[in-house]
Amino acid sequence: MRAPFRRSITGTTISAAMALALLAGPLAVPAASAPSLAVETSTGCVDSVPEPGTTTPVKICYSLFKPAGASAAATVPLILHSHGWGGSRTTDPATFKPYLDAGFGVLSFDQRSFGQSTGVAHVMNPDFEGQDVIKLIDLVAGLDWVTKQRPGDPVLGAIGGSYGGGFQFAGAFTELRDRGRTRFDALAPEITWNDLKTSLAPDETARVAWMTLLFASGGKNLPPAVSAAWVTVLATGKWPTGQAGRDLDAFFAKNGPAWHVRQGRKLDIPVLLGQGLSDNLFNLNEGVANFDRALTARARSKSIFVGYNAGHTLPSVLPPGYAVPGDPCSIALGSPNFATLAHRFMTQNLQKIQTGLTGFGKYHLATVDGRCVTQSSLAPNKRYGVRKVVTTTTAGVPLNVPVARGPITVAGIPRLSARVSTYLPDGGAFLALSVGTTPLDAKVIQNNTLPLREKAPVRKAYRVMDLPGIAVDVPAGKTLYLTVSPVADMFAGQSGRVPSLLKLDHLSVAIHQVRR
Repeated sequence: MRAPFRRSITGTTISAAMALALLAGPLAVPAASAPSLAVETSTGCVDSVPEPGTTTPVKICYSLFKPAGASAAATVPLILHSHGWGGSRTTDPATFKPYLDAGFGVLSFDQRSFGQSTGVAHVMNPDFEGQDVIKLIDLVAGLDWVTKQRPGDPVLGAIGGSYGGGFQFAGAFTELRDRGRTRFDALAPEITWNDLKTSLAPDETARVAWMTLLFASGGKNLPPAVSAAWVTVLATGKWPTGQAGRDLDAFFAKNGPAWHVRQGRKLDIPVLLGQGLSDNLFNLNEGVANFDRALTARARSKSIFVGYNAGHTLPSVLPPGYAVPGDPCSIALGSPNFATLAHRFMTQNLQKIQTGLTGFGKYHLATVDGRCVTQSSLAPNKRYGVRKVVTTTTAGVPLNVPVARGPITVAGIPRLSARVSTYLPDGGAFLALSVGTTPLDAKVIQNNTLPLREKAPVRKAYRVMDLPGIAVDVPAGKTLYLTVSPVADMFAGQSGRVPSLLKLDHLSVAIHQVRR
């Protein structure tokens, strides 16, 4: 199934019925009117690396938009764009009119195995999709109307979300690995991942709801062995053992910035990173990991992190959750939405025109109720002791244990530590922070939970885990709770892992508490 394009998803909460369309990802351009008649459109394909065991080059197909007035005597920078998982390239120049009218060229391409491109989807492997991006940059570098910093090095930015954010990191890091530097000058990835396996199956516990939707929109594009192993994940709800597990581990080993960082690589270019706090596929933790670990300190000082209540967003019914859709931080930074903010970011970094941008090197996070909180650091600065917890079984309801009373503001990634005891193999629970007036009406902040799973029985084993990243104002009269649930919507449908009783002693939660 091909998912349609959307101009922007920031500020939008979706239902399950809309989820397949959302997988195509946001298209980070401001609102556009009719296309300029002088825009020159051309199409083509480049040859890229063959699939394993073959010698036939894979075709990566594109649409290229040359703005009015661009020539060898009047060169312009170029924006590279691509689609989300299950989508295809954008062929209508009207979509990119704000960029084209501002004097940018644009190239939108079909990723490997999607649209008109051939091959198999390796999901941002540097040896495949990473090489595809390099071939496209080589093409752009040969256009006489594109500005060059030096021969073969175009002035180049990139936009796109979800899988279309993944190509930006894959291309930049692959160039860094293979050439020692990337030719990208600025990136603007939205709602993408840091570690793909961790995103899809944190603690090897599958996000079955989202993995089912991903498979429906692109399972046929995967290598056959990976597709079969994916089906095993959906049937059991956990990472498989044996050959299926080895196939998946090998397939996802290099698919994200986390792998490159482990190899000692970091990007030294400005990045405008947009991430959804209410995104329950690629959550805030993934975006913060990219901002904190995938960029050099110098790059971070020229970069901006924006968190909004949108993204891959499914409602949380059990345990009950909440979020108010919106992007107050792009507004606080002087733009009506993230798309316009990205346009300003590219204008400033590629055309060297000052656009009044501020907030560099900082985290700008939308609270669950729609306020923007800006912080220079998200490191935990306050620790709260929590009474011990004994979880319920699948027949039970979520437990809400008091952490702190309002008024307080929390932003960032809370961290839980505890002594864990289990009595049966594969014991576990799903954890989050919630807000309510009592334990009975507490709701999970921004609809996100994460699993704590013990494969074998343990007794008072010390564990530290990150909880889902959040931003929340807890007003007077309400309490911040730790929610411990035997089930969670995003992980629903598991038949291979039945949570058993789990005991948490010496429990504490560390948070970044915003100073008032």
